[in-house]
Amino acid sequence: MKASARNRARFKLLTRVGTFLICVTVFALVFVQYAHVVGRNVAMVRSLHGVQNDVKTLQERKRWQKHEINRLTDPAGTIPEIHERLHLVGPHETIIYLRGAKTLSP
Repeated sequence: MKASARNRARFKLLTRVGTFLICVTVFALVFVQYAHVVGRNVAMVRSLHGVQNDVKTLQERKRWQKHEINRLTDPAGTIPEIHERLHLVGPHETIIYLRGAKTLSP
């Protein structure tokens, strides 16, 4: 009887250790998968922020271009542009050239 009791105790111990090892393995696999998913989400968030910044920049550029198109389709807006590019002056106008002056570009 004593040998049978020892065998049962060993069997219970081995069963518990085996169960524990299986549980640890399952939890480790779940943790690795979860860490992988979190890493991908962080990368996606960074990418999303970059894309959102690009969209904002493009929207600002679109607004500026629409403003320029509207200004240049209006004759009152194109005349100063033509005069500036061709160095022409209208009646009662004077061109003043500054040396070393930096031009402002949009």
